[in-house]
Amino acid sequence: MQIPTYLQNSLPPTGEKLSAGHLLSTLKNYPTANAKVVLEAVDIQKSFAHTKVLEHINLDLKAGEFVSFLGPSGCGKTTLLRIIAGLEQPDYGRIIKQHVDITHLNTARRKCGIVFQNYALFPNLTVAENIAFGLHKKQWTAAQIQTRITELLQLIELPEISDKYPNQLSGGQQQRVALARAIAPKPDILLLDEPLSALDALVRLNLRQKIRAIQQQLNLPAIMVTHDQEEALSISDRVAVMNKGLIEQLDTPHNIYYKPQTRFVAQFIGTMNFIQATAISTHSLKIAGQYELDHPSITFRAGEQLEIAFRPENIELALKPEERKGQFSLAVRILNMEFLGAKRRLFCELKQNDPQAAPVQLQIDIENQQLMNLADDMWLQIPTQALHVFDLQGIARC
Repeated sequence: MQIPTYLQNSLPPTGEKLSAGHLLSTLKNYPTANAKVVLEAVDIQKSFAHTKVLEHINLDLKAGEFVSFLGPSGCGKTTLLRIIAGLEQPDYGRIIKQHVDITHLNTARRKCGIVFQNYALFPNLTVAENIAFGLHKKQWTAAQIQTRITELLQLIELPEISDKYPNQLSGGQQQRVALARAIAPKPDILLLDEPLSALDALVRLNLRQKIRAIQQQLNLPAIMVTHDQEEALSISDRVAVMNKGLIEQLDTPHNIYYKPQTRFVAQFIGTMNFIQATAISTHSLKIAGQYELDHPSITFRAGEQLEIAFRPENIELALKPEERKGQFSLAVRILNMEFLGAKRRLFCELKQNDPQAAPVQLQIDIENQQLMNLADDMWLQIPTQALHVFDLQGIARC
């Protein structure tokens, strides 16, 4: 996979060569890192029947921050959002909002705006009536309600649709109206439950940028649930990658991609190649039983079983192995190729001396102009700095 557009701010100046070392040296905090905490989930646990859905969840949300819960279906991300919203009760743990325990408050008293996947607009109400639904007349005068509706229709860039009904709108327009309704009462926090999953790709792309722009304009802390990694990485300040009821890593999109802390995160985000390795000395590994690698920055135990991993875009192809400091070489045979627009994805098999060894397939990204230099048998030149090393428990060693 080529380096995603949402991580392009990590690239070096034009003309300079991109290296894994540069990318790892640019790890940095997110803009709201020092903002005050407005929401905390403390040791949240939840089970349905005999199935544990959430285990010891701890996280915080800062003022003006956009956090995404990202993970496969069934990982617990929607349940966690529903607990924060007050639509579910935890079996154990607390939800703290602005230093107040709201664990047992109902949804209406939590001052959270909620946007659902299926829009949840009232079909018998106009757009204006849908937006005004949460504006209670005891707190808002008729003039204030009308002003608020006009403001929000301008904000979502649909000023001419106030008298239309939901069935007269496209999916993207309905979701914008749902967003306007959620923020109409001026909530403290915005909660979005897979708000874009029912939309087509182009609408999703435009609407996610609009959601982010509105969230930043209002400086409204927000949490979004999604299973789409590009969606999460592109607009979030931080991403909580979840798996089987646990938060595997809560970090910036940059760090999630370039410094995964577990094997699951490395495998789930983008594309990653994995190869078995064995420690043969304090700083040396034998890969796939035959290729030796020195890694002076990590200390191993002799005989320790590990996995090395690297991304397809961090590799150079060569016709023969090249001795370079900070790099090592692997021999491969090219099996197949896919066209990815600006790049090509090569599917290769690692060449191994043992005919009984399990095949190891690897994916490599190359520029289109490199096609003329390809042969059936090639060598991969891999920078040591681009390597990730995981132990058998799936914990990152570097």
